[in-house]
Amino acid sequence: MDPVLKAILLSWDWKIEVIVVLALAGTLYSRGWWHLRQRSGAAQRYRRSVRSRWRLVVTWRLVSYWVGLFSVALALLSPIDALGQQLFFMHMVQHLLLIMIAPPLLLVANPMPFVLWGMPGKLRRKVGGLFSQALHRESGFRRWLRQLTQPGIVWMLWVISLIGWHDPNMYNLALRHEWVHNAEHLSFFIASMLLWWHLTGAGPRVHKQFGLLGRIALVMSIVPVNMLTGVVLAFAEQPYYSYYEAVPRLWGISVLADQQLGGVIMWVPGSMMYIIAALVLIGRFLSQEERKPTLPESEWASQTAVAAPGLER
Repeated sequence: MDPVLKAILLSWDWKIEVIVVLALAGTLYSRGWWHLRQRSGAAQRYRRSVRSRWRLVVTWRLVSYWVGLFSVALALLSPIDALGQQLFFMHMVQHLLLIMIAPPLLLVANPMPFVLWGMPGKLRRKVGGLFSQALHRESGFRRWLRQLTQPGIVWMLWVISLIGWHDPNMYNLALRHEWVHNAEHLSFFIASMLLWWHLTGAGPRVHKQFGLLGRIALVMSIVPVNMLTGVVLAFAEQPYYSYYEAVPRLWGISVLADQQLGGVIMWVPGSMMYIIAALVLIGRFLSQEERKPTLPESEWASQTAVAAPGLER
C-alpha cells in the first residue's frame, strides 16, 4: 500500500469533546426511542387509537438519527478532516457532510421528544418543565426565538456563512488556526440545522404554520446560491486559496485542479441534496392536493358558479 495513503487512513483524530457529545446524543435518543416504542406497543394492545404515537417511533427515525451522527463523526474525526488540510476537494466533502447530509438526517428523526424521554425520570421532568416555560405561547423567550429564527433571517444566515467562509482571506485563516476552523464548522452546522428545522418541521414548533409551498420556495432559494458558488470555483482559471500552494501536494493533484474538483462537488452533489428535498416536498404537496375532497357538482356546475364576472344575475 502507498505509504502516504496508509498514513492518511490511520490519521483518525479522536477529539474527546466530539465523541462525548455524539455518544450522549445517540444514547439519549436511542433510550428515548425504545422507551416510547415500548409505551406505544403496550398501548396498542389495549387501544387501537394510538396510531399517531406509533408512527412517531418507527424504525427509520432511529436509523436516520444514527446515520446523521455517523456523518458528523466522519466529517470531524475521520481522515477526511486531515485530508481537508491538504486537499481543497476533501474539505468540500467535509462541508457537504456537515451542511447537507447530517442536518436533514438528524432533524427528520424529530429528536426533541426522543432525547427528552431518554433522560432519567427526575431530569426529564425538570428539563421538560423548563422547556414548557421557555416555549410557552406567551413567554418572552419564545417570542425572541421566533423573531430571530424567521425563515428570511435563517436564509440570510445560511448564505452569509456559506459565502463568507469561502472568501479567500477567511478560508486561509480557518486552515491556519484551529479555533477559527472549529468556528467555521460550528457556524456551518448551526446555520444548516436552523434551515433544515424549517424544512423538516421538526420540534419544537415555535413559528406559525409554515406550509409546504413556503418550504419548497425556501429550499429552492438555496439552490442558486450554492450552485453559483460551486460554478465559480469549478471554472476558475487561477487558485483562490494561497494556503494550498504552501502545503505538499498529494498524488500529483495541482492546486487549480483540486480547487476545480471541489467546486464541482459543491455544485453538483451539494445542489442535488436541496433539489431532492424540494422534490420530496413537492410530492407531499401533490399528495395532499389529491386527498382533498372533490366539490359536489351542485357547487361548481351551477349557473352562478360558471357565470362570467358581472353576469351572475
